[in-house]
Amino acid sequence: MTTADPGEEMHALVERLYPICRSITGDGVRATLDIVGEYIPLQVHEVPTGTQVLDWTVPQEWNIRDAYVADAAGNRVVDFTASSLHVLGYSVPVSATMPLAELREHLHTLPDHPSWVPYRTSYYRPEWGFCLAQETLDALLDGEYEVRIDSTLADGHLTYAEHVVPGEVADEVIVSCHVCHPSLANDNLAGIAVATFLARALAEETPYYTYRFLFAPGTIGAITWLARNAERVDQVKHGVVLACAGDRGSLTYKQSRRGDAEIDRVMRHVLTASERPHQVNEFTPYGYDERQFCSPGFDLGVGSLTRTPYAGYPEYHTSADNPDFVSPEAMADTLAVCREAFDVLDRNRRYVNLSPYGEPQLGRRGLYDSLGGRSDAKQAQMAMLWVLSLSDGEHSLLDIAERSGLPFDTVAVAADALGAAGLVKA
Repeated sequence: MTTADPGEEMHALVERLYPICRSITGDGVRATLDIVGEYIPLQVHEVPTGTQVLDWTVPQEWNIRDAYVADAAGNRVVDFTASSLHVLGYSVPVSATMPLAELREHLHTLPDHPSWVPYRTSYYRPEWGFCLAQETLDALLDGEYEVRIDSTLADGHLTYAEHVVPGEVADEVIVSCHVCHPSLANDNLAGIAVATFLARALAEETPYYTYRFLFAPGTIGAITWLARNAERVDQVKHGVVLACAGDRGSLTYKQSRRGDAEIDRVMRHVLTASERPHQVNEFTPYGYDERQFCSPGFDLGVGSLTRTPYAGYPEYHTSADNPDFVSPEAMADTLAVCREAFDVLDRNRRYVNLSPYGEPQLGRRGLYDSLGGRSDAKQAQMAMLWVLSLSDGEHSLLDIAERSGLPFDTVAVAADALGAAGLVKA
């Protein structure tokens, strides 16, 4: 069972995952999925190096055990064991001694934020490097430094996992998040946490749609999933990519490439009706894996839900994106919006008025009496009239809510009441 305060439990999961060194492949991804698997059952997939996936090829697997830069006295001035961010992701192995002038060519800093360590990678070209605070670099003295990266880059596998919550129908909603970043709490651990607890919450219900949760490395993971599921991708009717889900900024929804997909309309409606501060952005072909799901050949109705969007906050891809940067309250709010949106998706139907000639007598069927004492009786009555008026098999409940200006839940409850009275049929 989920706790009364999922925000705190999600934050605890972020803290637990934070130290693990993740990349697009390797044991860090597996360790992450092992922990998520303690919360929800996962089906883990291993795709061999060299596998062709659409226009890409699964790369070699990268693993790292230790890395450091040590001064002449043997002091580690840059130490991977202190933070996984200190090593350029996918660095090839190195064991050498070199002067500071030569070493500088392989060092990455953030001069504008001298105490922060940047996150940098080199996935598809053989390089090595270290990331460190500018103030650490400024303190280094000229001389010889020992450089050691104990890593392997060899044939192996790309690892991703799925969790499926069965629904009443086989049509699916995809919820995707990334498992490839190292010690970055908002991007991407908060998304993992929200997805995990969203899956747990849906499993306690009986959803209409089948919900498929995808935990995969960014870009290559989504491409691999699409390549391996191309023959059944038409079952995906809606989807959301979760990222940057825990910072204290307001919510941002990025629409699908279509712009008018049902998930786009649902998210706009839920965010507006909730009166939360929010922003809705048009689709752009840059960002997270919505761009893979929305690529022209697939053109799925998949948007992206974040709080502050990627690169929209100074801490993005730096050591300042730590567990203190994300809040339990923000993650709980992101989770709540997802649940509200999926509730609308699951209940959004088209109805047919079974008594379409003139307005049926609601009082004779006890429908007016059922509203007695309700503070929203007038609104509920109007919802019944709107449902009867627009239940022509063409308008969905979301259409009716938007046209009438009434809350979706009020419209859905009215449809249920009318259906029970034999006046409408889905």
